[in-house]
Amino acid sequence: MANEVNNGYYKLSWGQRIGFGSGDLAQNLIFQTVACFLMLYLTTVLKINPGFVSRLILSVRLLDCFWSPVVGKYIDNHNPKLGKYRTYLLYGGIPLTVAACLLMLPAAATWGMTGKIIYATVSYTLLSMIYSDVNIPYGSIMASMTRDNDEVLILTSTRMVCANIGQIIVQAGFPIGLAMVVGIAVDWNQAVFMAIGTIPAFIILPSLPILKKWFGKKGLYYLLLSVGLVGFAALFIIGKFFDIDKCMTLVQIAKIMTGVGLLVGSLMWALVPEVITEAEYRTGNRPAATVNALAGVAFKAGFSLAGFITPWVMAAIGFNLASEESALPTDPKAWFTVTCIFAIVGFILLTYCFLSSKENITTTPEKPVTFGEMWQEFKANKCLQLVLGIFIVVFLASFISAPVNAYYTHLSDYNPTVQNAILWFTTIIPAVLLVIVGYLIYKYPLTDEKLDEMNKAIEAKNAAK
Repeated sequence: MANEVNNGYYKLSWGQRIGFGSGDLAQNLIFQTVACFLMLYLTTVLKINPGFVSRLILSVRLLDCFWSPVVGKYIDNHNPKLGKYRTYLLYGGIPLTVAACLLMLPAAATWGMTGKIIYATVSYTLLSMIYSDVNIPYGSIMASMTRDNDEVLILTSTRMVCANIGQIIVQAGFPIGLAMVVGIAVDWNQAVFMAIGTIPAFIILPSLPILKKWFGKKGLYYLLLSVGLVGFAALFIIGKFFDIDKCMTLVQIAKIMTGVGLLVGSLMWALVPEVITEAEYRTGNRPAATVNALAGVAFKAGFSLAGFITPWVMAAIGFNLASEESALPTDPKAWFTVTCIFAIVGFILLTYCFLSSKENITTTPEKPVTFGEMWQEFKANKCLQLVLGIFIVVFLASFISAPVNAYYTHLSDYNPTVQNAILWFTTIIPAVLLVIVGYLIYKYPLTDEKLDEMNKAIEAKNAAK
């Protein structure tokens, strides 16, 4: 139960915080599977041409850029009995679980290429659209639980710790699970390298309130980005000039440092409630689902560009994922088994999130939100524009290297051209993108003092009604 209520400044229990965070863990069991392994599944298991896979990922994500605002508009304009946002965790969770299980059917590997292409297109499109039906309302729950900036920060850190638990489970657990199902030895160096970048989240995110007091909001972002840049530089130097197998400890330390820099992507979700507050201050409406839908579009845009660029460019420079020796087992039944386990556990966690989250602040507009009004909000809200830009760039940095990470520890197995391609995608490109993220954060104008003034003015206006 919420306690110490002061208008909209709700203090939340740890049960509510962890319950809310479990929803992000649930979604990441599916999302990270798609982000890190779908491209490899389509190219190395189904043997679909990387050029088609590149176009498929981009096309589905472009479709989602139109679909997400439709979902956000619908949610903002409706108020179901089980909760304005919580309802969709159940109603969307069931089909999401089924769609995830259907994503990697073993039988698909036996079909002709035309059948494989149709299957990949339909299954991936369906999963992507259903995922938005769950992800957008879930993100809106945080802005409906409290106005308290400190509570929002704790909620964000709790949510992101849970999200990173999901990330480390998938990034390490997927290759481990494949090896166990197939019955071969686990490549522990590879599994650790793919997942160890998530470790900083479990140290930094719970410490966010105190770190923010020490360094300030922007100062903390700059510190994390700087550590990440050093980590990427170290990975490049080791991969380019040294034997990775003899430097594995340094490699893992450098990978942890890159995880510190990419952790800024997780912290960006703390800015979304700020943008929602700024919109409410200007308009009187609290368009939580609309803003989260737009944030989701930007997030997916970064993911989409990464999914498009990586296979296409690597194929263009001589690294065809479908024809090169795979860094992971290619047994279709193993891929299906591991994916289903993650999907079913995810649904159980979504149910727990539904039961534990409490919506305290929700509004339904007096007249339905239109797409024109959503576009007007985007144009009027400069803070939103900056946050969306940060989302695109930071998640492009995160996901452009995700599928290629499986190949970094096997760098010596490939020719010099392929080695350079792997190094570009695992070190140089993400580092350049983090520099751009730092510039966009510099331009972000909302301070905690401004937000406190806005929240007080909103509460005073509400009390006078």
